[in-house]
Amino acid sequence: MEYTNLSLDEIRRQLEEAESKQAELNRLLAVRRHEGRDEVIQQIREIIDNNGYEYDEIVPYLIPKRGRGRRPSLFTQSKPSSFSTRQYTRYVDPDNAENVYVRGVLPAWMKQKMQEQGYDPSSKTDRETFKANSLRVLEG
Repeated sequence: MEYTNLSLDEIRRQLEEAESKQAELNRLLAVRRHEGRDEVIQQIREIIDNNGYEYDEIVPYLIPKRGRGRRPSLFTQSKPSSFSTRQYTRYVDPDNAENVYVRGVLPAWMKQKMQEQGYDPSSKTDRETFKANSLRVLEG
């Protein structure tokens, strides 16, 4: 269709029709995806049943790693737990008890203190030495 010769009202009408069609197509797409999802779920259930597993044994491995809690290892025989029981060492700044480091990315206060004492925060050896000499281990 040639749009250059259309009036302003005709262009608006065409645009409204296109938006209406898009809304209908989006609705139909959502319906089809929902129907397809139900079919996939049924197929997965059949595969689990046909192979003699319980849903609880398989489903945790299907959940994406991020944002859904801890995923059990494929090599462990234990039942999946909803939380980790592992205890990590907690390090506390002796000058400010609110400054606590457990693990992961170094907090700004810790980097600053390390640099003030001549340690390199990017060096694992320096980090370990700093934790041993300058922080207090919190028993818990």
